[in-house]
Amino acid sequence: MEKDLEKIRAHAKEAIRNAADLGFLEQIRVEYMGRKSALTAILRGLKDLPINARKRIGQEANHLAEEIERLLSERKRELGSVIRESILAKERLDVTMPGSRIERGHQHPVTKVLAEIEGIFGSMGFETVDGPEVETDFYNFEALNMPPGHPARDMWDTFWLKNKLLLRTHTSPVQVRYMEKHNPPIRIIVPGRVYRYEATDASHEIQFEQLEGLVVDTHISVANFKAVMQEFFSRFYGNHIEIQLRPSYFPFVEPGFEIFISCVICKGKGCSVCKQTGWLEIGGAGMVHPNVFKAVGYNPKQARGFAFGLGFSRMIMMKYKIPDVRLFNSGDLRFLKQF
Repeated sequence: MEKDLEKIRAHAKEAIRNAADLGFLEQIRVEYMGRKSALTAILRGLKDLPINARKRIGQEANHLAEEIERLLSERKRELGSVIRESILAKERLDVTMPGSRIERGHQHPVTKVLAEIEGIFGSMGFETVDGPEVETDFYNFEALNMPPGHPARDMWDTFWLKNKLLLRTHTSPVQVRYMEKHNPPIRIIVPGRVYRYEATDASHEIQFEQLEGLVVDTHISVANFKAVMQEFFSRFYGNHIEIQLRPSYFPFVEPGFEIFISCVICKGKGCSVCKQTGWLEIGGAGMVHPNVFKAVGYNPKQARGFAFGLGFSRMIMMKYKIPDVRLFNSGDLRFLKQF
C-alpha cells in the first residue's frame, strides 16, 4: 500500500500543477479525494490490516490527504489570482480620464409651467386644489346651472361612461366640491386634465390641460378679477399685459365674458398669431351665477365671486412658441429636451 500511496501522491501533484482552471481543479479534487477515489479505498481497507501496518499506513494516508488538500487550496488561490488579473486587464479603468456625463432628465413643459403658475397665484394668496377626473353628471353639469336637457351642455363634447359617470369636461366640478366643504372667503386655482370628444388637430386634443380659478367673498367685483388677471399675465409672460373683457355666455356665470390679452408676440402691434388684431383670446370668466351658489348651500344674496377658465395648453404654446398641441402627449424626447 505504501507504493500505492506514493503513486497517488505523484499523480495528484502532477495533475494539480497542470490544472488550467477552477473547473478542472474541482474534477481533480473529486478524483483524488472523492468517495470513489483510490485514497478513500485505501482508508476503508485499513480495517483488514494488522495493527502495526494499520497505524503506519493510516498515518501516511492521512498525511497524503492533508497534503493533497493543501496543494488544491494553493492552486485554487493561484488560479483565482490569474482570473482576477485577467478581469482587471480587460476592465482596466484609467481614473485620470474624464468620466462619461450622465444625461439628466427633463421636466415636461406642462409640469414646468404649472409650477410657475402655482407660484404666481400662490404669491397672491391662491390655494391649489385638485379633484377626480371621473365625475358625475351633478358636479359636471347640474351644479353648474346646466340641468338635464339644457342646451348649453352641447358646448362640451362629453365622454360618457357607465353608470351615468363621465370624464370631466372642465375642472369646474372641483370648485363645486370645494365650496361644498368650505365657507368664504375662498381663493383657489384648479389645474388639471380635462377631456373633450372632438377631432384632433394642431390646436385641439381630446385630452388637454386646463386652469380654472375661483374667488368668493362678500364684496367681489369684475374690477377685482381684471386686476388679478393683469397681474398674473404680466408676471407670467414677463411683460406688461393689457386685459380686455368681451361679453360672452357661460351658464355658470352672470355676467360672462371672454378674456383677451395683448398679443405676447407682437406686443399689441398686430401679427399673424393675433391675426393683425393685437389681441389673443385666452379664456372665459364671469361672476358666479346665483344658482351655483344655491347648489353648494351658499346664500346668493351674501356671497359674491368670480370664476375663470384659462387655456393652459395654449398659454404654454404662446410662452414657448410651440406650434402643435399634440406634441405635449407625443412622448417625443427631441421635444421634451428643449425644456
